[in-house]
Amino acid sequence: MDIMRLVDDLEDLVNNGSRIPFTSNVIVNEDDLYEIIDQMRASIPAEIKEARRTEAERQRILARAKEEADRLVNMAKEKIMAAVDDHEIIEAAKSHAKETIVQAEKEAWQLKVDSHTYVSDNLSELEETLLKLLTTVRNGLRHLQQNPPSAPPPSAQGIVIDDPDPETEETDE
Repeated sequence: MDIMRLVDDLEDLVNNGSRIPFTSNVIVNEDDLYEIIDQMRASIPAEIKEARRTEAERQRILARAKEEADRLVNMAKEKIMAAVDDHEIIEAAKSHAKETIVQAEKEAWQLKVDSHTYVSDNLSELEETLLKLLTTVRNGLRHLQQNPPSAPPPSAQGIVIDDPDPETEETDE
């Protein structure tokens, strides 16, 4: 039975009771009063049991909700830590990549300098060799120009020398 209905019944019993003139006292039917009180006694333990059951259920729901909240918080922390770790790994990789690029650029520049020096040295040596060769050729040409062949010696005068030009060949036909 509902305890609030019983309280209302008790209140109605008092309100409908007979008033004693010049006092605040009311006459109520004793049997009706005891009946409501007995019903209240029977109803209160059930109400208290229901309230305790409701409170226990509330506590259980709160505990489950707290466990779930803690689990979610821990999961979020783990995800954040993983993201931080991933971020740190990415940042380390970016840093390493930058260092690698800088090192590669330095090595490429040094390779350009070294190859430029190598080519320059080899071209200088080639130039010197060609200048020496050119000087030798020029000296040979000058010598030949300054010392043309003289007239053939008297003993070689009737000897025909093969003319390399085929059009100047004489034929005996």
